[in-house]
Amino acid sequence: MGSSIPVLRGQGAALYGRRARDKNMMTTIQASHREELDQARAVRLWLYAVAALVFAMVLVGGATRLTESGLSITEWQPVTGTLPPLNETQWQAEFEKYQAIPQYRQLNAGMSLTDFKTIYWWEWAHRLIGRVIGAVFFMPFVWFLWRGRIPHNRRAGLWMILTFGALQGAIGWWMVASGLAERVEVSQYRLATHLILACLIYVALVWTGTRWQNEREQSLFGKLSKAAQPVTVQTGALGLVVLLLAQIYLGALVAGLRAGHVYNTWPLIDGGLVPQSSRLFFEVPLWRNFFENPLTVQFDHRVLGYVIGLLALLQLFNVAKLVKPDPIFTSAALVAAAVIVQVALGIWTLLSVAALPLALVHQASAMITLTLAVIHASTAVPA
Repeated sequence: MGSSIPVLRGQGAALYGRRARDKNMMTTIQASHREELDQARAVRLWLYAVAALVFAMVLVGGATRLTESGLSITEWQPVTGTLPPLNETQWQAEFEKYQAIPQYRQLNAGMSLTDFKTIYWWEWAHRLIGRVIGAVFFMPFVWFLWRGRIPHNRRAGLWMILTFGALQGAIGWWMVASGLAERVEVSQYRLATHLILACLIYVALVWTGTRWQNEREQSLFGKLSKAAQPVTVQTGALGLVVLLLAQIYLGALVAGLRAGHVYNTWPLIDGGLVPQSSRLFFEVPLWRNFFENPLTVQFDHRVLGYVIGLLALLQLFNVAKLVKPDPIFTSAALVAAAVIVQVALGIWTLLSVAALPLALVHQASAMITLTLAVIHASTAVPA
């Protein structure tokens, strides 16, 4: 008669089944390849550190925009601009450069030197963080390459991140230059381009960091990792990331057009749930309304927020239905919660006429929501 009593190996041993065997095998592999795993962990921590700096830069950039500080430095000096003015003579020289642009003459005439220093420090900090990001990415990247810590199949992606980072500096100046001659603020097109590229770099860093495995680790653990998630779960996860990026782009257009300072009612906008078409689409050609008409841009921003909220809830229900209790369910729940909070913050910010503290919290929440969505997608999509 066969025994149904489980075999115990050693005092207090766990029951042995397929799951336990896989876990024990992974533990054995980890012990025998500890050095390689530690090297992969170092690379991941480096990517997360750079991502944290990009996160901080986006927040400081938002504060720079909301405090009208972005045009306070009227020159692009990648090296010598690292140092701020060090004495009153240098401060006065910088102030005189600012006094020569339209923003000062039309919006800030009579500003004191003390007030100028406040907006200068915001822009200087924003640029300094950009320089720090470049150094923190480039120097360890070269060292990891030299030590052979980066597999060949990962190098192209990291080179692409570095290229986008260098391009971001140039786009930042291109954005600032748009407000130095004929405008009192930067172009909303260039502002949105600058922000969305920063977010793309951030997404690439978080995505790469969460999925980083060296070649040996990938080959060792590949067959023991969890099965691929259903296609609808993968598609929903990736769709959330794409829609959140689109929403952040629209948010930049709202900021650039100061569209958050008008139509400050909810759920109605311009007197109705849907504005009149004659007010939504009066610009010629038609496409300009989606980028230059404050009513259309704010309405699009609202509608996409509703769509993202609905999709986040549908994704959560779909994961709960198709996937057993798993980290992916937790990540889906976090994304849904973050989206709901973000929608509520957006409404509150609108009703406050874009009050500075709420606007900053709204932007920070957007980045947190994007982070959670990227982690969720990374969990859902097989490596």
